[in-house]
Amino acid sequence: MTISRWKPNVTVAAVIEQDGRFLLIEEHTAQGLRLNTPAGHLDPGESPIEGCARETLEETAHAFAPTALVGIYMARSSHRTGSKEDVTYIRFAFAGELGPREAGRALDEGIVRTVWMSADEIRASVPRHRSPLLLQCVEDYLAGKRYPLDLIHVDESVR
Repeated sequence: MTISRWKPNVTVAAVIEQDGRFLLIEEHTAQGLRLNTPAGHLDPGESPIEGCARETLEETAHAFAPTALVGIYMARSSHRTGSKEDVTYIRFAFAGELGPREAGRALDEGIVRTVWMSADEIRASVPRHRSPLLLQCVEDYLAGKRYPLDLIHVDESVR
């Protein structure tokens, strides 16, 4: 008997707010154009903090320095999209400081544009969210949830 081991996908996301608006990306997906926080999969050998900074740069062309953990979240993709693929995601969401945009830097493949939206605009656009976690991360950020980065320990064996 073969036993398969369940392995959730680890993702990282940036919750970036300036003047009451949040930086989101609009991207092509199998379900059409969708909105998300700058987010993506953790790469081998990097910490969640490093992965979040990298993904934000790749998807927005802005440097990003995580300063606090907003939360750790878990969701299954098939429950929201009706997809035959059943993938579980564990998301580390970070708040932090956004740096200037790198002039001339192309956005990741599939990213159409960045967009700044208010919390109310994000709440009104739920059918267009790529992840069911987008709104929860924003709501937690607005509720003041911030945890120290040293809550996340990365053993040197990861490197």
